[in-house]
Amino acid sequence: MAITDWPENERPRERLLAQGAAALTDAELLAIFLRVGMKGKSAVDLARELIQHFGSLNRLFSATRDDFSAISGMGPAKYAQLQAVLEMSRRALAEEMKRSNAFSTPAAVRDYLRLHLAGLAHEVFLALWLDAQNCLIAAEELFHGTLTQTSVYPREVVKKALWHNAAAVVLAHNHPSGVAEPSNADQLLTRELKQALALVDVRVLDHFIVAGQNQPLSFAERGLL
Repeated sequence: MAITDWPENERPRERLLAQGAAALTDAELLAIFLRVGMKGKSAVDLARELIQHFGSLNRLFSATRDDFSAISGMGPAKYAQLQAVLEMSRRALAEEMKRSNAFSTPAAVRDYLRLHLAGLAHEVFLALWLDAQNCLIAAEELFHGTLTQTSVYPREVVKKALWHNAAAVVLAHNHPSGVAEPSNADQLLTRELKQALALVDVRVLDHFIVAGQNQPLSFAERGLL
């Protein structure tokens, strides 16, 4: 049955307008983005299948163009639209962190990191460079790979800090395994970066590990800094 044949108070778009976006399920929100379904499937049915196929919204968001377009009913146009929505979300969160102390809005920091890192199949090491008021200067991907396969060079991180004239930094990387627990290598690297950056008066305020849809793990909250 097409969504237009549903009772009005059950249609995702009408429910969103009446109750707010938070009242909708993942599939209903995605259905609004998709707009239409396929023959024999409503947009909600198609959205559920997409989420089930990729395993989660995060994995859907981070799907490659080829993987996304391989799904019947999807294609480059929908992929481009989805990436545009995600990038607008990232930029909106970045603007929020640039306007005020990043740690006065910790939810924005975590949401920003999840949008960047959750669901990626490879490991990415990210730095949020901050000014003296802890407002965001720039978010920068520094290294790709895994911490055991791709070296993270403290000297290069220090050079980036000086180039941005940063007073502080929040480090972050993802665990594609979905397990957020810090490894010995994660802890050793954090200590090395903290010591190297201290030589140029740049404070390491936190190091987050993003793993799937879980809340990003904070080194500072764990007492690991």
